[in-house]
Amino acid sequence: MSSAAIPPEDTPPVAARPPHRPRRSYFAGLMYDTFGRTGAIVGLAWVGVIAFCAVFAPLLANSHPILMRTADGQLSSPLLRYLTPADVTLLAMVPVTVVLLLLRRVGAGKRILIFLATLAAVIILSVLFVRPPLTVVYDQYRQMDQRGEIAWAIYTPIPYSASDRLQDQPAKRLVAPSREHLLGTEDNRADVLSRMIHASRVALAVGFIATGIALIIGVILGGLMGYFSGIVDLLGMRLVEIFEAIPQLYLLLTFVAFFPRNLYIIMAIIGVTGWTGYTRFTRAEFLKLRQQDFVQAAKASGLPLWSILFRHMLPNGVAPVLVTASFGVASAILAEATLSFLGLGLVDEPSWGQMLNQAVGSSGGFTWWMAIFPGGAIFLTVFAYNLIGEALRDAIDPHTRKAPAA
Repeated sequence: MSSAAIPPEDTPPVAARPPHRPRRSYFAGLMYDTFGRTGAIVGLAWVGVIAFCAVFAPLLANSHPILMRTADGQLSSPLLRYLTPADVTLLAMVPVTVVLLLLRRVGAGKRILIFLATLAAVIILSVLFVRPPLTVVYDQYRQMDQRGEIAWAIYTPIPYSASDRLQDQPAKRLVAPSREHLLGTEDNRADVLSRMIHASRVALAVGFIATGIALIIGVILGGLMGYFSGIVDLLGMRLVEIFEAIPQLYLLLTFVAFFPRNLYIIMAIIGVTGWTGYTRFTRAEFLKLRQQDFVQAAKASGLPLWSILFRHMLPNGVAPVLVTASFGVASAILAEATLSFLGLGLVDEPSWGQMLNQAVGSSGGFTWWMAIFPGGAIFLTVFAYNLIGEALRDAIDPHTRKAPAA
């Protein structure tokens, strides 16, 4: 029988082609493998909680009403009037970040540049035009409510600011956790939960900015040392050894003893003294990559040095640096908490280390809620970054590489 006589229904079915899946880049695959692990998910969830508290702190804990109407009919928003430039900057960057994350067609590099440019513009505008009142009286609304001058008011979930010392309630000193104060009060009558929420800003700022400074210095110097080698590598390694010999904690103690206590100085010192590890990892990766074919092709094409280093070589050698950066954030947070615990941290800003210092008072009594809650926040934050770093290291190392959790 000829093939033409075979009925169509007897023809073997053609196997269906598997759906086309776009190929991930090495960096995208690394992130997918890292955050598919249970430890990284747990760590990222806690960091997300801290970041949410840091960004929306004035909307979560504030003595100023969100919206208030007085007995004579005047409608106002004291919370908006007392927002600082830092508050406005953080709140304004939230929708910008969401929009940039949704722009899938725009490259990651362009999105980062747009984010940085928008952030710079928002900071400048906030500093120029946001002018909160210099004198702040937190208990004025409670007194107005007692006198019947407020018809209605909408407050934040925690109606206490971080700097509200409850001057109108002297009996609130060292009150144990209750329905009114969920985590208790401090020795100066401030609400512990409100101060912990606002202290998350200090922890994240020190961690990310100090690590960012160290990362920029370390990657640039390490890239130049690994690419050029020779005399550049020799001088660079001697510089690395000099900075590694500087004790970071003692340097911080010296600066806070002789200069005004400033968060930016603390972040700068931690960043300037903590770049050596990033330099070593970047140097090692660039020494390995400098003889690769794609680098030689980039040289032969006449590309500029910055393009060869940071556009072609760095994406292929950034993975070990990211592992070190995750541990560096945890170290920076721990360094700031240590300074605050010793009483050498910030004066007017809430800090977890400063709150932990109040667990043992001047009389020698132990306040358990001042030890458990701030100490637990420090432990969980440092532990979360360590979990992310461990997951990232396992995803990079071929000897420990395993499939991510389902």
